[in-house]
Amino acid sequence: MISPTRIRKEKAFKFIATVATWTSVLILIVLLTHILSEGWRWLDWQFMDSFPSRFPEKAGLKAGIFGSIWLMALTASISIPIGVFAGLFLEEYGIKGIIGKIIEVNMANLAGVPSIVYGLLGLTVFVRYFGFDRSLLSGALTLSLLIMPVIVVATRESIRAVPNSIRFGAYAMGARKHHVVFGQVLPVALPGIMTGVILALSRAIGETAPLIIVGAVSYISFIPEGIMDEFTVMPLQIYNWAGRPQADFHQLAAAGIIVLVSVMLVMNFVAVLIRHKMQKRYRF
Repeated sequence: MISPTRIRKEKAFKFIATVATWTSVLILIVLLTHILSEGWRWLDWQFMDSFPSRFPEKAGLKAGIFGSIWLMALTASISIPIGVFAGLFLEEYGIKGIIGKIIEVNMANLAGVPSIVYGLLGLTVFVRYFGFDRSLLSGALTLSLLIMPVIVVATRESIRAVPNSIRFGAYAMGARKHHVVFGQVLPVALPGIMTGVILALSRAIGETAPLIIVGAVSYISFIPEGIMDEFTVMPLQIYNWAGRPQADFHQLAAAGIIVLVSVMLVMNFVAVLIRHKMQKRYRF
């Protein structure tokens, strides 16, 4: 029988959680309303197709958009294969026991390290030690380190959720270990893995601090043509505009936030869509 004290505590926790949730929603609505009212009138083709300028009416987000596309493509190419296969190895082939627990705890801790720490690491290792300078490659490698623990943790949790009956059934049919892992377990875990990957990339596309440390430039009037070129990204341009004293630049920052939030919402929608379709394909 549940004691009255426990019931009262559960009701109090539910009330606090409800109040906190609705407070967060209201704050978010107020912020989005303010941003939309400030930046909506600046959203046009000229804003999307123009480079930064010291004149607000001529300034645009083109360099940031193409820089973000380049950076996300490189980051995904580096972090997804390494993160997914590292999670797969740790869960299916990795060391068990105390050492395995230590690795798991450290991986979870790395996922919670502040992003600026990864920026300092990228500055020391990629920019200075390897001599990649303030290039797209340095930024992509830094962001890959930032989101790779998230991908590893998501991969491990998704693989762990696969029922053992799938593994035992494959073994009963005479399949070998690698056939079971890559032919049965990985396809079933793929919806959760892809969701974690896209959510990790959504975090990366909104990062500013590590890229400032690595040396991303806030003012660029060209589109990067290679991985060793200098670059800027949408969050950095928004940060630059928000720091200007003119009100018009603050409105430009609001317009940039609208574009950035729209991109993140699309990425999250794609994650949900991929998960839904793959769950229908691999029902268990």
